[in-house]
Amino acid sequence: MAKARNLFLSFLRGGPPETGLPERVRVEIHQREIASERLIGWVQLAIVLFFSSLYAIAPRAEGGSGFNFVPLALGSYFLFTVLRLVLSYRFELPNWYLYLSILVDMALLVGLIFSFHIQYGQHPTFYLKTPTLMYVFIFIALRALRFDQRFVLASGLVAVTGWLGLVAYAVLADMDRMRVTRNYVEYLTGNTILIGAELDKTMVILTVTVVLGAALYRGRLMLFDAIRQQAAVADLRRFFAPEVADSITEAPTVLQAGQGKTREATILYLDIRSFTSTAEAMTPEKVMAVLAVYQELALEIIREEGGRIDKFLGDGILATFGALRSSGSHAADALRAMCRVVDVVEKRQAAFQSAGWPGDLVVGGAAAAGMVTVGTVGSADRLEFTVIGDAVNRAAKLEDMNKVEQSRALTDRATFDLAVHQNYVAEDALARPAKTVPGLAHPVDLVILASR
Repeated sequence: MAKARNLFLSFLRGGPPETGLPERVRVEIHQREIASERLIGWVQLAIVLFFSSLYAIAPRAEGGSGFNFVPLALGSYFLFTVLRLVLSYRFELPNWYLYLSILVDMALLVGLIFSFHIQYGQHPTFYLKTPTLMYVFIFIALRALRFDQRFVLASGLVAVTGWLGLVAYAVLADMDRMRVTRNYVEYLTGNTILIGAELDKTMVILTVTVVLGAALYRGRLMLFDAIRQQAAVADLRRFFAPEVADSITEAPTVLQAGQGKTREATILYLDIRSFTSTAEAMTPEKVMAVLAVYQELALEIIREEGGRIDKFLGDGILATFGALRSSGSHAADALRAMCRVVDVVEKRQAAFQSAGWPGDLVVGGAAAAGMVTVGTVGSADRLEFTVIGDAVNRAAKLEDMNKVEQSRALTDRATFDLAVHQNYVAEDALARPAKTVPGLAHPVDLVILASR
């Protein structure tokens, strides 16, 4: 019972509560509601222009000898719609103004219907048979564009109130000659009132209003979920490469640990020299500021060369080329990116020192090509998207050799030859054959691409 009561109150208050939604999601929903109000204004303007055009070109109905209120109603509605549309672009329309707009819409329509018996010189029961009543559904449907059932309910209730007022006036206008009948033929052919027919019209308006309001409530729930998911996907793209984010959000089934694909790729590993010892003497704010400058610089270059960041490892960066998407130039791209990062870091010392880094910031890099598996690892409760394989381990071990070889960028002979085959042009490459690399079982032929 309490659940049903809360659901009903939530329905009347405008849909599911926004509590628990992140602020950015609430802002996104709010912006869409503002855009919806402008859309409603444009649609209303198009409708009034359309009906004004029809009225201008259509032949006049015969039998009318009284004052014609239609041009006055259309003109008033046009001016009010233009005013409302202009104001919607000047500032956010408050709820009270929206309710006032609904009241004005229905008042003009009810007033127009009321005027028909004056225009044609008939008893008020005459206007109860006018097809103009059908226009109330246009006004009710217009409010559905906002995805807020409160305004749909308000439109329906105002329409019903206005119609019941018209019925009451028709019944009470000539009490000495009661116009109420139970004869359907007499109702259709004369100026009489069939109470059941008017109740039918009232119930239709109420039913359409409630059904449309319920549909909007469900739609608003889906809208909240969709915007929340959209915001989550946008955040996901900031933490993962676009290809990774797409593979997660567009997966046909729920991702499981152990799923992955094997490809030939090149792994790039970058590391800042003496970072730990230097950072110990710095404030955390300065450390993060230096890392932000460095990582932004390195990320831009890696992206330009077709690489993707797999993860930031403190001061280290693990990037992949050809792992997420097959590439015929992954080795060449990785070596170009590595040399560019090392070179640009050397030229941007002023930026690092301005951020708080004492002395010169030196980066070492290594690249290794081979077969890698890219996919999800972990457990059912905690998954991580990563790349594993011999090339990953080899790149990390090779990077440590920069300290031994007094270099800033290096690779192994197999990766270098593959890059050359992929049209990589090396300048001043130095061969260091049969070098013992700690952590690797066999000696490795190294190629130095940038020396200190």
